[in-house]
Amino acid sequence: MYPNYMALLMLLLYLSPVCAQDSSLIKDNQRLDSVIQHLPTKYLDQTAGKARRMQQRVDQYSLKTLNRLQKQETGMRAKLAKIDSVAANNIFNHSIDSLGALNAKFKGKVSGLALSGSGTGYLDTLQNSLSFLNNAKSIAGQSKALQDKLSGSLKNVQDLQARFQQADQIKAYIRSRRQQLKEQLAQYTGFADDLKKYNKETYYYGQQLREYKELLKDKKKAETKALELLKRLPAYNDFLSKHSQLAGLFNLSAGGNDVAQSLAGLQTRSQVEQLIQQRLGGSGPDARAAVSQQMSQAREQFDELKKKFPDLDNAADMPNFKPNEMKTKSFLQRLEFGGNMQFARSTQFYPTTSDIAGQVAYKFHKNGTAGMGAAYKLGMGTGFDNIRFSHQGVGLRSFLDWKLKGSIFVNGGFEENYIASFQNSAQLYNIDNWQGSALVGISKKYKINSKLKGNIILLYDFLYNQHIPRTDPVKLRLGYNF
Repeated sequence: MYPNYMALLMLLLYLSPVCAQDSSLIKDNQRLDSVIQHLPTKYLDQTAGKARRMQQRVDQYSLKTLNRLQKQETGMRAKLAKIDSVAANNIFNHSIDSLGALNAKFKGKVSGLALSGSGTGYLDTLQNSLSFLNNAKSIAGQSKALQDKLSGSLKNVQDLQARFQQADQIKAYIRSRRQQLKEQLAQYTGFADDLKKYNKETYYYGQQLREYKELLKDKKKAETKALELLKRLPAYNDFLSKHSQLAGLFNLSAGGNDVAQSLAGLQTRSQVEQLIQQRLGGSGPDARAAVSQQMSQAREQFDELKKKFPDLDNAADMPNFKPNEMKTKSFLQRLEFGGNMQFARSTQFYPTTSDIAGQVAYKFHKNGTAGMGAAYKLGMGTGFDNIRFSHQGVGLRSFLDWKLKGSIFVNGGFEENYIASFQNSAQLYNIDNWQGSALVGISKKYKINSKLKGNIILLYDFLYNQHIPRTDPVKLRLGYNF
């Protein structure tokens, strides 16, 4: 009997790892089924829509840039032909044909460009998440409509990735062409302004591509929830470790000993710390902290430089060029919405009226905005024992904001206010009850959260003497914008 029991025990010990592995796979499949069932239905629609809209933007801006560059080179060729016709043909003919070919390929959506590099980190995340779901066995049991929607979303994201890669190739070409023109036209006079325009086109093309990639990071609620669900799956994290950009960079998808070989030669953190300690030697216990602080400061300065010149190989290429950060922003991106409140001065603690205003501003410069707004004057009674709400007036406002230093701004504008109480809108047509105000002052802006900003505005009214009855010359407003 004992040998039989021993044999059974050995068989159970042998099968236990296999059973545990099967149990783990079953749990992973169950988790994946749960994720697919709870996946927001808007996720695939939002992802596909975002990819299509962004691809359209990249296409339109790339085509416009290529057309402008081709037109500029045609103009420079005609100018040079008056001086040296042979040099004009040698310098510009091939390049103009190349720009036309790039334009045709981009317009025809022909993948005739070498696709190297990548679009953006978040675009890679979207593509990996959709690829993981598309390759999952659980998706086979879902409806055909869901499978088609998933395949379509994946194709849209892959197409956008390809468009960004093509745009990067165009950016590299026109950068190289810019340097060629600078060298080839150096011996001729009268081309400084033409080269400056070419440089600006090159710079703003790179800036606009960067802006588009940043816009992709603006995740909707459905995207955030879907990615949170996927990140809880070990199978998804394992998929990322093999198919992400980092995995491709270091060949981590190979697995096993090949991974170790692909990482061979890279210094580990402990090796770097040991090397720093050896270099510091006997400098004292504070030496390491000092080096860390200096490295942090250098990193911050480098980040600032990258923000200023993110797409220039060398800032010295355009020493007299001050880029306009707003040029790559769309009209809607330049709009800032907000509001403010102003309380009328009272001899008691209780304010008699409150001006509640809403406004919209257009950011025409990184330091300046201009806008307009409307205000409603709410009457609140005469005291805590006599609270009574009433219509006490309305106002129309215009304003200009300009940054002085840091978070301090100079503010000015002109307003028209209806100063009498009214019962209906027809009374507002009485122009005798409207009075103007010319305001100048300063404002302090502060950050409330990532999207909401607060401000305190102190203004002086230069026309207060003309008001009947006379109003306060100083106005304090508390507001916000987003």
